[in-house]
Amino acid sequence: MKIQYQDKTIEINCEVTIQELLKDEIEKSKHTVIGATFNNEYVNLGYKIKQSGEIKLINIASKEGTKIYRRTLIYILGMAFEKLYPRKGMIVNYQLPNSMFFEIEDVEITEELVQNLTDCMKEIIEKDLKIEQVIMNRKEAEEFFEKNNTVRGKLQFDLKENQEIYMYFCEDYYNYCYGTLANRTGITNVFEIVKYDDGLLLRYPNSNKPEELPKLIQSKKLAWALNEYDDIHKILNVNTAYKLNKAIEEGTIKDIIMLDEALHEKKIANIADEIAKNRKVKMVLIAGPSSSGKTTFAQRLGIQLRINRIKPVTISVDNYFVERKDNPKDENGNYDFECIEAIDLELFNTHLTKLLNGEEIEMPEFDFYEGTKRYNGKKLRLAQDEILVIEGIHCLNDKLTSKIAKDQKYKIYISALTVLNMDRYNRISTTDTRLVRRIVRDYQFRGYNAKHTIGAWNMVNRGEEKNIFPYQEESDSIFNTSLIYELSALKTIAVPLLEEIKQSEPEYAEARRLINMLKYFKPIPQDIIPSNSLLKEFLGGGDFKY
Repeated sequence: MKIQYQDKTIEINCEVTIQELLKDEIEKSKHTVIGATFNNEYVNLGYKIKQSGEIKLINIASKEGTKIYRRTLIYILGMAFEKLYPRKGMIVNYQLPNSMFFEIEDVEITEELVQNLTDCMKEIIEKDLKIEQVIMNRKEAEEFFEKNNTVRGKLQFDLKENQEIYMYFCEDYYNYCYGTLANRTGITNVFEIVKYDDGLLLRYPNSNKPEELPKLIQSKKLAWALNEYDDIHKILNVNTAYKLNKAIEEGTIKDIIMLDEALHEKKIANIADEIAKNRKVKMVLIAGPSSSGKTTFAQRLGIQLRINRIKPVTISVDNYFVERKDNPKDENGNYDFECIEAIDLELFNTHLTKLLNGEEIEMPEFDFYEGTKRYNGKKLRLAQDEILVIEGIHCLNDKLTSKIAKDQKYKIYISALTVLNMDRYNRISTTDTRLVRRIVRDYQFRGYNAKHTIGAWNMVNRGEEKNIFPYQEESDSIFNTSLIYELSALKTIAVPLLEEIKQSEPEYAEARRLINMLKYFKPIPQDIIPSNSLLKEFLGGGDFKY
């Protein structure tokens, strides 16, 4: 067998693990190596090589390395909790910056509990125990689930087409994870557990500084928004993929869709009412990461503002780019169109000030081909019953509107803050939901295939981390655009697009991971989705123009 690693070809004549084959390279790595890809599929270092192929190592300073680190820590926390509090319940609830929030059932959360879990996790990590993936056929899995009287990982068995059932074992503990875990516990030695509201936060490093814990950020507004939606979906009894699938099977999914959409409408109406109450507010600023549904939200908010006798007037920040020759460049010498300095802040603020003072302005239109602003005689003046609505990545950053008084601005942060879990220990990340949305939208309306979208996703995320996420707590309202049923609706378009990606292509690993997530969702027909749904921004066929 011939194995390609970087610029070397290694010949082997027997089965060997990646850990054994690349022992020296792993030990010499600047950052801890936590996993790998083999022929563009995610694997852990204990993966046994049985055929020729290419290996790429994954360290904890990468996005995927951080995900493997986080999943492994959650697995170890589950193991510690099982040892200390058998027959009690714990559920991963949602993600906050560099941390995961957990709820615990029937156990009082005290400092003693936090310390006990911390000590037990440290003991498991210090022992550097082996985490081994076991593959069972359906008969073996059926016997396993009956014998152990467990639902951990059972969603795999409930999917009839699954002929192989995967479980991760560490000593006598077992659990399922739909993503790759590290092959040993000792790798995840940087973590912290803290009491947070009515649950626990499991804190971990990020890819920027993978060897240290970042400062704890008190994301109170974000946590409140997540809790609000989580509580409502618990009332609907659809907080896991299993329960969502059950609703689809039993024919009650249309009721859930209508309730979920009504929740969106009520929340948008509440935001509009709050804006209307404050007569000083003359400007609504909307920001959120890619594929949050900002365009539909802005239009639906506009309808609710009109009900309050306020007419929205939209201004596009994109028309206020600086001249191309003045646009800053990134570290690679390319134009950085996402930095705030790419906006002509002086002109933008001058125009905003004039509008709020009742003066008339001539609006620029940016010629992206030539890289310059043009004036085509488009005039604008705000009437007494009109309000500016501005959407853009920098809208939560006061630097964008520095000359406008704070009490004249109302800021809204929107994102698809997913509250749905696969099961108790496998959370569906907000980023994955947005990526699936974008794959569908890029194909439907922008002519891009899934390979292109996945390839550009890391760059999109970097821009969000720099320009949007640091300012989310500055918002006056947070609107969660997620819909509990959306992955079932997006699946039928997304999966065939993901399956087009060839194994020889680097994007294949991410494509397979997303397919492995989406396969657990039963599809729903698009004709039962309301035409004003925010999801129509991605699926098409909705009431609004984009």
